[in-house]
Amino acid sequence: MRILVIGPDTDRSKGGMATAIQDIRYSRILNDRFDVDIFASYIDGSLPVRFLYSIYAYLRFLTIYKKYDLFHLHTASYGSTFRKYWYLKAIKKAGKKAIVHIHGAKYLAFYEQLSGRKKQTVLRYLKGAELVLALSKDWKDKFDAAFGLENCRVLENGIDTEMYAPAAAAGPETAHSFAVLGRLGQRKGTYDLVDAVEAAVKKVPDLICCLAGDGEVEKVKGIVRGKGLERNIIVSGWLGQEEKVRLLKKVSTVVLPSYHEGLPMSVLEGMAAGKAVISTTVGAIPEVIGKENGILIEAGDINALTEALVRCCEDRKMVEDMAAENRKKICGQFSLERMHGRLAEYYEECEKQANVR
Repeated sequence: MRILVIGPDTDRSKGGMATAIQDIRYSRILNDRFDVDIFASYIDGSLPVRFLYSIYAYLRFLTIYKKYDLFHLHTASYGSTFRKYWYLKAIKKAGKKAIVHIHGAKYLAFYEQLSGRKKQTVLRYLKGAELVLALSKDWKDKFDAAFGLENCRVLENGIDTEMYAPAAAAGPETAHSFAVLGRLGQRKGTYDLVDAVEAAVKKVPDLICCLAGDGEVEKVKGIVRGKGLERNIIVSGWLGQEEKVRLLKKVSTVVLPSYHEGLPMSVLEGMAAGKAVISTTVGAIPEVIGKENGILIEAGDINALTEALVRCCEDRKMVEDMAAENRKKICGQFSLERMHGRLAEYYEECEKQANVR
């Protein structure tokens, strides 16, 4: 079966979708069983760059798509959904099969603010696919209720556990060090974290938090300067894979105080690196993080976030126990092998549907 995986360019785009597609590109499990190609439908950049590239990509897609049997459409909110809708129209017109894989953390909020006509377009998109993949059981239940889906399945994110294993060898000197991985901005709780660090350093003056990601980098740097926290908060910008592993080796805890999430890669990366996790009770995070392997707070609760930072600095044994539990849990439940094995089952499910019809 020839499969075309469609989504953001893995070299010229950042974020969870690009990471998931890159992992598929090199998956032994998937490539041994299927003929998989990757197709870039989007790149990061200015609005004109994104717009022009999207048109170019779609026209290029129309010249090649008929030689494929199944299409794996990686989808986020807003423009991503409406662009992929046109891909799906061409796919179905040719009598081909498609899987829609939803990554957008605010997908339901995006849907609710649409006009009636645009809501119908989203419903046609989701119901037109053979399968819709949700990142967690919580998302699946919500998608089924909101969209009336009967074709939704769960595919939890997975991670290359061995890639992050070297970072687990952190020493006691990391006790007061924290890391944030991924986009910086309001949705990710970045500004709450800056306020929490400002309060926490009154009790732990040598606390250090590294913010490693893209997004509102310059705005965050300005706020950090304004608060005089340059010694406590390092805004490094986006890090490559090797740099990320080196950073994780220098910290004890990964922090993600988000307001909206699915199953965030940064939490899985922290777990794979053998770190404790501080995060919020949103999306699928409570399905992954419990009292045994992290601290969960309500989104926006700066006092609770401050207390969590201080607690991780003061209770070394708790952090070490959480770290060990996270390595155990990630290897058993959220490995790439497990994820790709499940994805292979979904590919085969679509293949069987095609054969029956």
